[in-house]
Amino acid sequence: MTGLFSEVFLSALLFGAITAAIPLLLAGLGEQMSEKAGVLNIGIEGMMLAGAYLGFVGAFYSGSLWLGFLTGIAGGVAVALIMALLCVRIGLNQIVIGIALTLGLEGLTALLHHFQFSRSYPRLPAPNATVIPLLSDIPVIGPAFFKHHLIVYLAVALVFGMGYLYRRTQLGLNLQAAGDKPAALDVAGIDVIRTRTIAVLSTGALAGLGGAYLANVGAGLFIPFITNGAGFLGIVLAMLARGRPIWVLFGALLFGVCLSLTTAMQVAGINIPTDIIQMLPFLAVMIMLVLFGRRASLPAALGIPYERGAR
Repeated sequence: MTGLFSEVFLSALLFGAITAAIPLLLAGLGEQMSEKAGVLNIGIEGMMLAGAYLGFVGAFYSGSLWLGFLTGIAGGVAVALIMALLCVRIGLNQIVIGIALTLGLEGLTALLHHFQFSRSYPRLPAPNATVIPLLSDIPVIGPAFFKHHLIVYLAVALVFGMGYLYRRTQLGLNLQAAGDKPAALDVAGIDVIRTRTIAVLSTGALAGLGGAYLANVGAGLFIPFITNGAGFLGIVLAMLARGRPIWVLFGALLFGVCLSLTTAMQVAGINIPTDIIQMLPFLAVMIMLVLFGRRASLPAALGIPYERGAR
């Protein structure tokens, strides 16, 4: 048990937690924006899968990690366009369409990967880390927090940027109104459908980026079903965060610690069945839902399609 308190174990645990938290953070931030506007985006898992596959393919053939991120964003937005058309424009059931998109993308990405790579799983080279001087030299904390790819720091900065957007900008107020009182927003002369569409497409972009990060940086390869429920964890984070992006960050870090325990314990030489470790994030979800689920604050019109003039 002394390995649990060693510098090697703690560094591996924290580094792995941040690496695992970034896809959850991006998915949670995207879902939070969608829910603020009144759209329950159950299809975020499918958006992440599309971003993971296209992000990996883009990076693999171009040799550019950043181009891979862009193709991942494009994949997430493409799926979000379908969600926006069917649920926001036409007004179909958001839960049914979201589940259908997720199941469809699970099969489609697995089929495309098998068709393209057969049974091989090519890997990408290790990404270059952006090292922050001085801070990266701090024992344990330095290597864990300040030696990551640039996208990690951008994702954390996005937390504060979205907090500012929600509190200080007209778009943030419009998103809030689209989820709470869409009819009042319509009376004020703001297009509710357009506002919700912007939110859904933004969700797709963030989810696609999260999937691309997961494949290109977190794993270095794409395998079918690589997200392994990360999109659904993002939905839970968004619901429990009560509209505060900083809470999404803290929740993502908590789940990230659970996800990184397997690798950290292997580094420390501790032999625990991986099945037990892998169920920890979902056990943490159930505990958080029991403790905080009743106090979760959700928009009044969440999941309700808006039809102008309807009563």
